Amino acid sequence: MTTVISVPPSLDEQTFEHVIEQLAPVPEGQKILVDARHARWASPYGLTALLCLAQSREDRMAFAVPEHPETLSYWSRTGFFRHAGELFELHGAVPRARDAHESDVLLEITPIVRSDDVHGVVGRIQQKAADILHGQLGLDTAITGAFGMTLSESCQNIVEHAGQGGWVAVQTYKYARRLGRRVVVIAVCDAGVGFRRSLESAPGHRVSDRWDDAMALEDAVLRAVSRFRHGDHGRGQGLAGIRRFVGRWQGKLTVRSGTARLAITPEWDEDVPMTESLPYFPGAQMQITIPERIGEPTPRAKSAPVSSARPRPSERET
Repeated sequence: MTTVISVPPSLDEQTFEHVIEQLAPVPEGQKILVDARHARWASPYGLTALLCLAQSREDRMAFAVPEHPETLSYWSRTGFFRHAGELFELHGAVPRARDAHESDVLLEITPIVRSDDVHGVVGRIQQKAADILHGQLGLDTAITGAFGMTLSESCQNIVEHAGQGGWVAVQTYKYARRLGRRVVVIAVCDAGVGFRRSLESAPGHRVSDRWDDAMALEDAVLRAVSRFRHGDHGRGQGLAGIRRFVGRWQGKLTVRSGTARLAITPEWDEDVPMTESLPYFPGAQMQITIPERIGEPTPRAKSAPVSSARPRPSERET
């Protein structure tokens, strides 16, 4: 018997939860077909998370590729099939590998395993990022260096904490419904140990009754706690730097790990600060969204204070 996991027509960080919901109750050893035949669009988060989906199970899953030619062409240009072919058993008309290349994609899907990979990613993207962030999105030139540093810190978290490789992808597109402006989106996803297990491995870590994936996210993202911080007070600042970058440019940061998801939201978005009791998914999945600048600077983003990261009972999703 084969369990079919349906990929939503539009795949992003919100709709990928439907994929996890379908996968969570399927026992290990069960044959799985990930059916993307009807997919029409996917964000960098959606595509990198699909690769993590393949890494989340020991048994190789089957994958039915999109049927629509435009979707197939776009997914190919992002480099998705080049990596998916090594992780899934692909079914359908897959474009030849030589068709994969960068065009309107700022950075195609790139594997991150070692620190050298991080340096390569930042080096490749630096000039192109400057052209798009400053030239096309109207952002201050100062963002280019900060953007490269944020990208580097995001990828370095995979090297130091995931316990296995991960993926990064960057793209610009228009947030027509939510914002009416163009944005640049960074997705950094892995299927490794996740924040909770990473922090539990720190020397002297004490597990309290409240200790769970949500508290681990609060510690890592809001309090700059790291398993390397013991005896080294310079560590643990990578995520803090990302948080400051997002606030400076009125952007949005979301981090999902285990069964929880934390969001730091700007004025233009209404996401909840913390979502708990989600279906379990290994590793950590991060998305950073920076909007195009129009006119005078808008008020700073609502950087969630530490004490308010976990929502009050009335605000929690049921």
